[in-house]
Amino acid sequence: MLLQWLQYNCNTDGFFGGTPPLAQGYGYGIVIGFGVFFSVITSFLVWLDYRYGGTKKTSEQFNTAGRTVKTGLIANVIVSEWTWAATLLQSSNVAWQYGVSGPFWYASGATIQILLFGILAVEIKRKAPNAHTMLEIVRARWGNTAHKVFFVFAIITNIIVCSMLILGGASVMGALTGMNLYAASMLIPVGVIMYTAHGGLKATFMSTYLHTVVVFIALCLFAFEIYAMPKTGLGSPATVWEHLTDIATLGGAFKGPVADNKGGSYVTMFSEGGFIFGIINIIGNFGTVFVDQAYWMGAIASKPSSSYKGYILGGLMWFSIPFTLATSLGLASVAMDLPITKAEAGAGLVPPATAVYILGKGGAVWLTIMLFMAVTSTGSAELIAVSALFSYDFYR
Repeated sequence: MLLQWLQYNCNTDGFFGGTPPLAQGYGYGIVIGFGVFFSVITSFLVWLDYRYGGTKKTSEQFNTAGRTVKTGLIANVIVSEWTWAATLLQSSNVAWQYGVSGPFWYASGATIQILLFGILAVEIKRKAPNAHTMLEIVRARWGNTAHKVFFVFAIITNIIVCSMLILGGASVMGALTGMNLYAASMLIPVGVIMYTAHGGLKATFMSTYLHTVVVFIALCLFAFEIYAMPKTGLGSPATVWEHLTDIATLGGAFKGPVADNKGGSYVTMFSEGGFIFGIINIIGNFGTVFVDQAYWMGAIASKPSSSYKGYILGGLMWFSIPFTLATSLGLASVAMDLPITKAEAGAGLVPPATAVYILGKGGAVWLTIMLFMAVTSTGSAELIAVSALFSYDFYR
């Protein structure tokens, strides 16, 4: 049985044992450095658009980006808005728990809503082409009382999403770098606020493109490192499969057969726990998508011919992020029998543990940057969504 954890000298208190793999300087450097960098770059691009692109500074432009955004950028925005801290962390946790069925149900269960939202995107362009928020449509159709009720729902949704983003990102920053939780929670949104306040929805679209590029680069790095580089002790899909089979049949030092999976296997879709998680994931995410103003803003900002195409393409693109990351870092943590405790897995530390094991400090740095990109890209969309709600549905 593979026990490579002995080579890493991990203790029985968990993979990290309470000791962050990176110094605090890494955390503050990434949060402050990347925050300032993207604020400057995005603000400069917005200034160029205003100065030489003929774009006028109006509330309409600020909240709708001129309603001329094309398919590719809409798809990218959908990917960035739906890539939370949980997308990177929880997906690998369910892979660690249920095997390959976990990543599939996580990714597919959260893609359905985006694909179906494409129907709403078409209807918005057909029946409410001048709308700024979903609540304007609610008020026109059902009146003031329904408008007030849905305003509360929308704001609560944005608060919950932002809280999950910031706390998830801050907690992993703390686990990887020892950065103070409260300092991380306060500093992560600062750069986002700066460029979002300056450029509005257009700035959000520009920044999320850059952020998503970084996320996909890191995703490819981890996948190739596990499935194509033999120095980690794996190096091929066949080797990963063999190790997972050994863990399920013979048991390991820290992991054994999955109780509710067929044959205890990690490579089966016959998983009771995975199926139950999939049902919960599908039902719960309908509220997260359909009541979040950020997704409606993508439809409002798109060209009529690009609305549904952007959502379909975005949903298919997003599927690859949690599925690939979880079937790489999540399954590799089981295949290498890393000493990850249930508490660490529940805190989202499965990907950091695997990344640190296979790449050392470099893996921790890459995952920290990847997480920061995911949190800030979604955070900017949530900020402009709340801004639109208060501007058009409260103040106006």
